[in-house]
Amino acid sequence: MAEQTLIPVTIPDLRGNEAKYLAECVRDNWVSSAGPFVTEMERRMAALSGRAHAVATVNGTTAIELALRGMGVGAGDLVAVPDWTFAATANAVIHAGAVPLFMDVTAATWTFDPALLLAARDQYGDRIRAAVPVHALGHPADMDAILAACGGQLPVIEDAAGAIGASYKGRPTGGLGHAAIFSFNGNKTVTAGGGGMVVTEDENLARTVRHLSTQARLGDEYRHDAAGFNYRMTNLNAAVGLAQLERLDEMVAAKRAVATRYDRALTGRDDLMTMPRANWAESGCWIYSVITASKADARSLVAALSAKRIEARIFWQSLSAQEPYRAYPRLLTGVSARLSGAVVSLPCSSHLTAADQDRVIAVLAAWRGAVHDAAA
Repeated sequence: MAEQTLIPVTIPDLRGNEAKYLAECVRDNWVSSAGPFVTEMERRMAALSGRAHAVATVNGTTAIELALRGMGVGAGDLVAVPDWTFAATANAVIHAGAVPLFMDVTAATWTFDPALLLAARDQYGDRIRAAVPVHALGHPADMDAILAACGGQLPVIEDAAGAIGASYKGRPTGGLGHAAIFSFNGNKTVTAGGGGMVVTEDENLARTVRHLSTQARLGDEYRHDAAGFNYRMTNLNAAVGLAQLERLDEMVAAKRAVATRYDRALTGRDDLMTMPRANWAESGCWIYSVITASKADARSLVAALSAKRIEARIFWQSLSAQEPYRAYPRLLTGVSARLSGAVVSLPCSSHLTAADQDRVIAVLAAWRGAVHDAAA
């Protein structure tokens, strides 16, 4: 009997004009950090998020760093970030010379807890210079509550790295804070192979971000007014990204359909629960993930899926509990600790076939966690 093919968690969906646009780059010799595809991708991302300005970067991490630097955040400043997020959110703060202030997420959405932001402002005052809420797994954070907690004084940078196509109370992600960033890494719904984007209404911020991303160079001569960075997206990456954006609605709809099938299959389970979703948000359903009763159950589920040639991964872990970040301040309630090691990501590519999803669902149906066994 032939071995079944591996079903990956999420892979690029390159069924559009990617090859055509890349060929244009080669034909026209626009392959570096300038070119028409970069400009057009910036225009499309500004429009998508309802912003006046967009600046393409080499990845999402540098997009956060540049946004922080553009806002004047630097040495010794505190920047509030979720404790349960990808390391890049905190790393960008550190690379900007600032200090991450880790705050817990809510059990209701797995995103930034606005109440803790209020507590942090009471405790640290003006030392907090910015907040970077993350739209976890494509689900928007409660941005109105976060902005209210900031009192109109604290800049908010949306980390919408995986939330392209999502919306909050009818408004698109990326258009909710003072600025926002997106990522186009290989595992994102829209990929450019690599790349990021800063979007904002602030013309001065956009100008500063663009300037810093191009080595802070003045004019055509080799003169500089700051120690800048080589953080610009290439035209090759933008060619892929633009082709992906042309199919954004199709791919997000497919992701949501995959999520709906999983939701139905998992209804009533007490050992395997879906990510909570707020009624004020429409998730982009970037990576479909479930929470198990324990870390041991998560490992058991991953092993059961792997045995059937199905890839699954244990998702984010608490950052403040890890060695590089233990010295930084934190306000925790225990939610991040509960999620850490217990959340498992399932196959959810936008071109996942019904037959492959059936294979995944069959394993989920057969698998039973400790909570279920104890109640039996």
